[in-house]
Amino acid sequence: MTSRVLVVLWLALATMPLAAAEPAPAVDVSVYSRTDDFNSLQISPSGEFYVAVVPRDASSTLVFLRRSDNSVAWVMESVDRRYIHSVDWVSDRRVVYTYARSSGDRDTPLRMPGLYGVNVDGSERRELFGMDVADFINTYMGRGIRGRRSTARAVARVENNAWLVGTLPEDPTRVIVEVHDGDDKTPVSVEWLDVSDGKRELIAASPVDRANFLVDASGELRFALGAGDDNVQKLFHRQGAGAPWALVNDPAASGRVEVPIGFAADNRTAFFTSDHATQPDAVVAYDTRTGTRREVMRDAIVDPAAVIPALGNPAVLAGVFFDGPMPATRFIEPASEDARLQRVLEQAFAGMRVTVTSSTRDGKLAVVLVTGPGSPGDFYLFDTTAKTATYAVARRAWYDPDTSATVRPVRLEARDGLALHGFLTTPKGSDGKGLPMVVMPHGGPFGIHDSLVFDADAQLLAAAGYAVLQVNFRGSGNYGRGFREAGARQWGRRMQDDLTDATRWAILGGIADESRICIYGASYGGYAALMGVAREPDLYRCAVGYVGVYDLQQLTTFSRRTPQYHEAWMSDWVGERRSLGSVSPVNLAANIKVPVMLAAGGMDPVAPVFHTEAMEKALRKAGVPVETLYYPNEGHGFHAPEHREQFYRQLLGFLSRHLGGSQAAAARPAP
Repeated sequence: MTSRVLVVLWLALATMPLAAAEPAPAVDVSVYSRTDDFNSLQISPSGEFYVAVVPRDASSTLVFLRRSDNSVAWVMESVDRRYIHSVDWVSDRRVVYTYARSSGDRDTPLRMPGLYGVNVDGSERRELFGMDVADFINTYMGRGIRGRRSTARAVARVENNAWLVGTLPEDPTRVIVEVHDGDDKTPVSVEWLDVSDGKRELIAASPVDRANFLVDASGELRFALGAGDDNVQKLFHRQGAGAPWALVNDPAASGRVEVPIGFAADNRTAFFTSDHATQPDAVVAYDTRTGTRREVMRDAIVDPAAVIPALGNPAVLAGVFFDGPMPATRFIEPASEDARLQRVLEQAFAGMRVTVTSSTRDGKLAVVLVTGPGSPGDFYLFDTTAKTATYAVARRAWYDPDTSATVRPVRLEARDGLALHGFLTTPKGSDGKGLPMVVMPHGGPFGIHDSLVFDADAQLLAAAGYAVLQVNFRGSGNYGRGFREAGARQWGRRMQDDLTDATRWAILGGIADESRICIYGASYGGYAALMGVAREPDLYRCAVGYVGVYDLQQLTTFSRRTPQYHEAWMSDWVGERRSLGSVSPVNLAANIKVPVMLAAGGMDPVAPVFHTEAMEKALRKAGVPVETLYYPNEGHGFHAPEHREQFYRQLLGFLSRHLGGSQAAAARPAP
């Protein structure tokens, strides 16, 4: 993919031949461990420029490109451990952006305080609002990470800052921000912020703590959704500038949580996601004048996953993406131009996930991201008039999708009859039967879910000859409130049973060779891997825990500065501290009868390294074979490509010794 290719959408991809090749006996792990070339690509309102987020080993930065020839207009220097969290065009030549903190490649980026502005040529670059980023990093990543110190100090320090609420297509000089000013108990305000000099003007005070906001298609502040210490999300609405806030949903009374996701072009009809005790979330239309609601769409299996904004007007909701066993898009008006264009794209890129990431002000040009379970993603420029797409850039230009393994959705039932959905990856060219298998639980665990997307770990393992089973156990997101709440206080209990049941399903179905199954996961998945071999000593032949938590009683230890809502969440979802010793792997090492591999970073604020050190000590005391990999300068997952490569090498070697799959190929000499 070194040249830009013109694609006639309804014709070109249908005739592309598929290459067939046997998996290599040894795996080039660098293909899976390298850092992406691009994270995102967005077009400017006029269509003259792109802005791209380009990752580095332990940071990311902005690059501005001229659309006419893809030449570089300006590159912002990168700074260690600063990641671009969001970037938004506010005019034809200026963007505002925010940073995120991420301690490792398995860490969910934490949006950092501060809002910044810069022009496409690098001029007028300045911090518009917020605390110094380096100070935040030092606070969050500093002294005490190896110990049991809560991160509450860092949480408290981010309260005096601003987050972006919305941009104004008709006003390129200002944006709308929410301002947290003071301690955690202080309600936020919403203000205008001048993107040149940082001057602020009050729009309204929030009616609720910890609020998020939604503006309508004209840029008017309309909704606030927030919660107090009880974590009950209340929704407020106002009719317009100067109007009072009115409570429109209190879950204590209605029995449902409603989240505003967009407006119709008339600014009267708003759209919410609305949850249900026994069904997936629905999209409902809310008449802001009469207060009436009507259901617009609901999937039979999964929740709404992402909004689809109208081309040229991102504040208007055109449709919704559902991340189901087979991903699907649905539109508020099925006959609309936005719906028609999406269908053209989906027909051209059959079997792929097609997402419009940005468009010009007139809607004539759009950047489209095309991804799939075998493709990390390619960006195209879509001409909505000519119905053609021009190849722009790839996330991983070196990766050949034709080498990818097969991924298919699966459904099974847990022992109590609960339906479980997941994905099975099998080696390219195999018949999918009698394979050595790796069960790979996701992290999180609550609200996170596996989906039909490119997964480097799964593809790596399949390249080594393994089937990979990923199951969305109870507590996972995307399958409705009832499914998520079924995992409350079920760490090591019913959540673990779901993984066991899925493993036995694969054995009974002839997919897995029952004598060659390992369980491997990161973060919560690392916990589940160790609990798996502790609870089912005869089911698995080995376990791998990567940046895992193994002592739940330490996970629920709080300091005096920990926000009360966080303590309440931990009690509700993980459990009372005194009940967690029996489901902590660190206390169950004597039950483990198979070899274990552990890997961790010494600067991990999510799963501090003492969890892994204690688990290693307990295993050695119990006489369990254990091998480890520690990097003192890494966090929640390994940032440096060479560290990820070494982890993958050791992982494949460990699995090969116990399951018989391929090992890593010899390292390539440095150029």
